[in-house]
Amino acid sequence: MSQIDQYIDAYAAGPKLLRDAVAGMTREQLIARPVPGKWSTLELVCHIADFEPVYADRIKRIIVENEPTMFGGDPDQFAARLAYHERDLETELAMIDAVRKHVVGILKTLPPEAYARVGRHSSDGPLTLETILKRISNHIQHHLPFLKEKRAALGLK
Repeated sequence: MSQIDQYIDAYAAGPKLLRDAVAGMTREQLIARPVPGKWSTLELVCHIADFEPVYADRIKRIIVENEPTMFGGDPDQFAARLAYHERDLETELAMIDAVRKHVVGILKTLPPEAYARVGRHSSDGPLTLETILKRISNHIQHHLPFLKEKRAALGLK
């Protein structure tokens, strides 16, 4: 299995890992901030949901356009202004799952050389499609320890 295939598999597996990590939590537990200075579980899930379409757009633009410009986004500004605690967990999880299934279908059609295509990030500079895929394939996995920490602080397994 190639490195690209491993990234695609990790990307595709993320939604189930996230769903499992938040399973059984009440609304009160989802919006609690049991770890001082850290987002609630719902805020973290909304953060992931908000950046899924951003990464999908980056991936598609790199595939389609010649060195497209990709803009960064401040996660804290998203959290402050996009009503994270008013949002529905199931809707957010469904969004993440749908975007990833959609993008995986596209990624699996690409020839290996497509992963060397480049986009220009507003703050990170030139990035290959492979680099973008590697970053997003690890995004949910990166946040799982933080979710586990929140569950533990709430007395949940």
